[in-house]
Amino acid sequence: MKTVVITGSARGLGFNMATFFRRDYGFNVVISDLKEENLIKAKEQLEEIDSEGKVEYTICNVTKLEDLQNLMKFAINKFGKVDIWINNAGVNQPQEAIWDLTEQQINTLIDVDLKGTIYGSKVAMQEMSKNKSGAIYNIEGYGSNDAHMLGLNLYGTSKRAVTYFTEGLAQEAQERETGVIVGKLSPGIMITEFTTHSLGNDKIELAEKTKKVYNILGDTPETVGKFLVDKMVSNTKNNVKINWLTNRKAAFRFMTAGFNKRNFFGEDQELLTNGKGNKDAK
Repeated sequence: MKTVVITGSARGLGFNMATFFRRDYGFNVVISDLKEENLIKAKEQLEEIDSEGKVEYTICNVTKLEDLQNLMKFAINKFGKVDIWINNAGVNQPQEAIWDLTEQQINTLIDVDLKGTIYGSKVAMQEMSKNKSGAIYNIEGYGSNDAHMLGLNLYGTSKRAVTYFTEGLAQEAQERETGVIVGKLSPGIMITEFTTHSLGNDKIELAEKTKKVYNILGDTPETVGKFLVDKMVSNTKNNVKINWLTNRKAAFRFMTAGFNKRNFFGEDQELLTNGKGNKDAK
């Protein structure tokens, strides 16, 4: 039986990926996050799913290398081997220009979104290369394709760096003949608390123009999570990009926006974020 480890997975995309790994493929699932109360609730929900796989959780702060090492040790002790490791934990940026961010805000965002991914990849590669097997996936985001927007400069910088790092890691894995494949997950725009809150806590007042775009291009983490999981389970290629919101799909949505009205920011917003939007995960 295969095992997946997902950081930042008490809610949001991480939780939904854990759901589909368990429901559709019978994986053992190890979830992790900062708050134990959220992890307990997520574990209970996952265990309601009829599956041969088991669910375990542990607290993990991805800004600390030791925590990620302990997460790997925890998974190995429980299940013997990790087949897929997903660096999913992340925080959003306050919608402010870079010079208006505090030192702590800058450090938190870079430590979680970039260094957390690097640390997680390091830990996963060290363990998986021993067995000459496994897969590591890192999450892309706004800025990965060099897009720019006021209020997302630092977040975009970290995500552009994640893309570069992941491609370099894939090349290193191949050249060193580790037997481990490395890939990027591009989930597009999901309407969760990650979208509406910065640095895991403070609510973001989105501009009406931004809401309009999000209503056209946005999706729920359930929809995106199933797509990503299906692709990861079937993938055997190194340096792959699993992309939900393709250019073709985005163009089609803009063309049909007048006929396909969606509103994630009215009463429905609570339905989409309540219990599922992860402040520590995308």
